[in-house]
Amino acid sequence: MEFERTIIITGGAGFIGSHVVRLFVNKYPEYKIINLDKLTYAGNLANLKDVEDKPNYQFVKADICDYESIKEIISTNNVTGIIHLAAESHVDRSIVDPFTFARTNVMGTLSLLQAAREFWEPKGWAGCRFYHISTDEVYGALELTKPEGDPDAKECGGGPFGDDFFTESTKYQPHSPYSAAKASSDHFVRAYHDTYGMPTLVTNCSNNYGPFQFPEKLIPLFINNIRHRRPLPVYGKGENVRDWLYVVDHARAIDLIFHEGKIGETYNIGGFNEWKNIDLIKVLIKTTDRLLGRPEGSDDDLITFVTDRKGHDMRYAIDSTKLKEELGWEPSLQFEEGIEKTVKWYLENQDWLDNVTSGDYMKYYEQMYK
Repeated sequence: MEFERTIIITGGAGFIGSHVVRLFVNKYPEYKIINLDKLTYAGNLANLKDVEDKPNYQFVKADICDYESIKEIISTNNVTGIIHLAAESHVDRSIVDPFTFARTNVMGTLSLLQAAREFWEPKGWAGCRFYHISTDEVYGALELTKPEGDPDAKECGGGPFGDDFFTESTKYQPHSPYSAAKASSDHFVRAYHDTYGMPTLVTNCSNNYGPFQFPEKLIPLFINNIRHRRPLPVYGKGENVRDWLYVVDHARAIDLIFHEGKIGETYNIGGFNEWKNIDLIKVLIKTTDRLLGRPEGSDDDLITFVTDRKGHDMRYAIDSTKLKEELGWEPSLQFEEGIEKTVKWYLENQDWLDNVTSGDYMKYYEQMYK
């Protein structure tokens, strides 16, 4: 079967990646979509059961740091687009093991860039795009200037916890090994555009939530813990603020930017949706208890305050104005609707959640791809 183009999506078995793969496979039957994933602990092909038999979908198990393998995959398949999501992304893990984060996030990105350059540059870059997905954490932290929140602030252009936001021109100030590794990879992508003329795009996104997220992250972890009546560990006093975006809206933005974004540009993707961690957790408890048929407040006692994370940034908030004004994107869901859908999904897919938390899926992959 002939396809108009072949696109590699790295990290496509992961949380965000699986949503991007699903969107592209279903929306663009004329594209061949290669899901390239190493299948580490956070990669799970069960996330893509609904598209695995589609004629335009192919899974390739590979390590982005394996330069020779990546070169062969790109050239053999005549790849003209790369959407790069593969990354180590959990801050706590980066504090314990920074070397793994530097290897995957920095050297893995460099491997992809150089392999793509060797294949694309002789062709004059025609029809090629390298799209690198990054994080808002590269910008460091914003001050919490309105600690109690201000419900009227959005009407005058500010946010509920401060008037400043991360923009595409915000100076990089990474504070964790994870964000430092992502910042470095961002710089390499831009350097390949400036030095070699590679057609690149970079986006920096706020916290994502939704179905298929690995349950080391706050929202799926806490839904699962509430379900089992386990403690809910809250860093410090739970005062840290994050901007939350439903993962399907992020996938929509990636699709739009890949096809219509201006080469060499950076776009911030956020939900204009800031929540203190402790307030978010209370919403999760209330929603999960209601859907489980438990009395309201029956699981509030699970909240357990623990020692704060090292270098814990106080506030993130993304300004997505550029993306809205230039390409017309904005979030489709209100947060309460997104949380309702998310909690329902985890409660209705307990087999998936139990399989992931037990690690049984990894044993299957070790046998299948050994």
